[in-house]
Amino acid sequence: MKLLRVGPPGAERPVVLGRDGTAYDLSGRARDIDGAFLAGLDAAELARDVAAGVLPVVDLAGGVRVGSPVARPGKVVGIGLNYRDHAVEAGAAIPDEPVIFLKPSCTVVGPYDEVLVPRGGEKTDYEAELAVVIGRTARYLAGHAEAAEVIAGYTIANDVTERAFQFERGGQWDKGKSAETFTPLGPWLVTADEVADPQRLPLRLWVNGELRQDGNTGQMIFPVLELVRYASQFMVLEPGDVVITGTPAGVTLGRPGTPFLTSGDIVEIEIDGLGRQRQVLGKA
Repeated sequence: MKLLRVGPPGAERPVVLGRDGTAYDLSGRARDIDGAFLAGLDAAELARDVAAGVLPVVDLAGGVRVGSPVARPGKVVGIGLNYRDHAVEAGAAIPDEPVIFLKPSCTVVGPYDEVLVPRGGEKTDYEAELAVVIGRTARYLAGHAEAAEVIAGYTIANDVTERAFQFERGGQWDKGKSAETFTPLGPWLVTADEVADPQRLPLRLWVNGELRQDGNTGQMIFPVLELVRYASQFMVLEPGDVVITGTPAGVTLGRPGTPFLTSGDIVEIEIDGLGRQRQVLGKA
């Protein structure tokens, strides 16, 4: 199933898309697509309700805003340097274990919302990433089979990063990753049962129509299930949390002479089966 949230910021309502693209209102059954909803989600039962026509139809025509497909994630767990070609372009060693950082929930916006270059920002960069949405509480997972059981679904993330803050202001990644609007998510949360293999997903990113990133999740150093298992050894993953899984080569940092993002630039990201997002850059 494809789940999404539509409406103005702070007043979105939950929606599910049928296989023919018809949108159905879930607000009579759930307050929002949040941790509580995801913890009780039964994708098969929801699919039967859609097929039976028991849910109200929603008209999404006329420029209805699409919000992040997950409301108020408790935390966004970032994974750095998880594609070998990206580590090489960044001049970093190939990690022996996953590199983890955290992004606050205030970074999360909708897939078409404006991304703001922060005050003092000089080197704002993009990162196309597969995002994993957690649906069950996870702590000290023993293996990949257990990791698979806690995943609610997948979506697209842009892990926007201010490189000057990341590398030139004390060497703390969180500084460069935590500005408001720095994690556009969506457009949909595609439930895990509809993603046959999260390690076989092509992903691409364009800036102002120029293809900058063209990779595949099969190029990850540490696969999705290992990332979830590994993260659960260091923190409790809770329903509604989001794990963003790293980016392939092609970021501005790895393209000498390429200007960083600035106000008016347009970033578009596509992952096969998960949709496409688009952001216009503005200023904080």
